[in-house]
Amino acid sequence: MGPECIMAVRHGESEANLAHRQAGETPLVYERGDDEVTVTELGRAQAAALGRLLAAQPAREAPELVWCSPYLRALDTWKIAQEAWGVEPLPVTVDERLRDQEGGAFARLNLAAIRERHPEELVRREAEGAYAFRPPGGESLADVVVRLRDFLRDLDGRAAGRRVLIVAHDSVVLALRHVLGKRPDAELAAVLEFAPVLNASVSLWRTGGELVSFNDVAHLTS
Repeated sequence: MGPECIMAVRHGESEANLAHRQAGETPLVYERGDDEVTVTELGRAQAAALGRLLAAQPAREAPELVWCSPYLRALDTWKIAQEAWGVEPLPVTVDERLRDQEGGAFARLNLAAIRERHPEELVRREAEGAYAFRPPGGESLADVVVRLRDFLRDLDGRAAGRRVLIVAHDSVVLALRHVLGKRPDAELAAVLEFAPVLNASVSLWRTGGELVSFNDVAHLTS
């Protein structure tokens, strides 16, 4: 049967998102690990806007259970959103399978720094395709799909008939779109047409993987 609905949210703007944007074409080596980065002031505002969106939903449509990435920016996004929502704390499960795509040797580098330090890897990425490319010590998007498929199998049993909120990362939301859409893995490259998944965006699926909305940020401007 599976969940009645799955709402997937990317975390609010992170400190690393901001640092990468400010660096532009200047090589950047970010000082903190991927799991240590929290949200910016804008990210906090985005998370609060998510909470207000949840508060405006009818009770019969609001999430009942939460699954969250173990990374700080996702955990903080949910904490702020729940405070803005104003409800009693919901059951939260932190699941490693919802972590961001692992960058390996690229983890702390922006694109300009990767070009400077690993030009041969960018050539390989171009040849293999962004969905299949696995940086040294890291993951491909196909790897993320494998762990998301395993996660969703567990979710079918643990959240059958329930309304679920997932707070995670852009790669996770893209992988969810691919898996819930029941597309063959040979077509995985097609999901990149829907990138980037925006900070604090909301994507919603009904029972059976019916896509209702994707990458919606209307709540951030209302």
